[in-house]
Amino acid sequence: MDQFAVIFDMDGVICHTNPYHAKAFERFFDKYKVPYTEKEFEEHMYGKHNSYIMTHFFKRTIAGDELKQLEEEKESLFREIYKQQIDPLPHYLTFLDDLKSKGFKTAVATSAPQANLNLIVDKLQIGAKMESILASENVSQHKPHPEVYLKSADNLGIAPNACVVFEDSFSGVTAARNAGMKVVGVLSSHQKEDLPPCSLYIHDYSEIDADRVLALLKS
Repeated sequence: MDQFAVIFDMDGVICHTNPYHAKAFERFFDKYKVPYTEKEFEEHMYGKHNSYIMTHFFKRTIAGDELKQLEEEKESLFREIYKQQIDPLPHYLTFLDDLKSKGFKTAVATSAPQANLNLIVDKLQIGAKMESILASENVSQHKPHPEVYLKSADNLGIAPNACVVFEDSFSGVTAARNAGMKVVGVLSSHQKEDLPPCSLYIHDYSEIDADRVLALLKS
C-alpha cells in the first residue's frame, strides 16, 4: 500500500478554523481601519495565503518585512483566539487511523504559518502519523500553485497521480489539480458549486474510509 498517499490541507480540512481566522481578521482590520465584508472573506480570505489577503484588503502590495510583521500580528491573534478551541472535524482522527492501518502514507500541506501548524498538530498529536508536514515557510509559491503538493509527494516518495488530496478551498483544490492529484472536496466552508470539480465531496469524515480512498485511486 506504500504506493498510495493521502495529503491533507489543514484549515477547514483537519480543523474548522475559518470562523476563528475571521474573528482574528476582524480584530486586525478594525485596528487598521480596513473595511471588510463576510462575502469578501469568503472570496478573498478562506484558503488564501496572507500575502494575497493583506494585499487585497489593504488595496496595495504588502510584501517583505511589512508582510512578516503584519502576518505575525494577525496570526498571533488567531492562535490566542483558537488555542482553547482546537478540535478536529468529526471522525477525522478515526479516518486517519484507518488510513494508517491500511498502509497509506499521509501528509499535511498547508498555506498556514509553521506556528499555526505546530499548534494544531501538537494538540491533536498527529505528527507521528505524518510522513511529511509542510507549512507556508516551506515553499516559495503558494496555492493555487502546486508546489506544496508536489513537494509533499516528493517527500513521501509517491507519484503525484497516486496521491489523494483533501481540500476545502478554491485555491487549494486548484493547487491539487495542478499537481495532477485526485481531490476530495471537504465542504466545511464552501458548497461544491464554489469549488473546482473534485473526484468526491464530503461534509465530514464519517462519509469516507480507507477502502473508498483506495477505490478512488484505482478508478
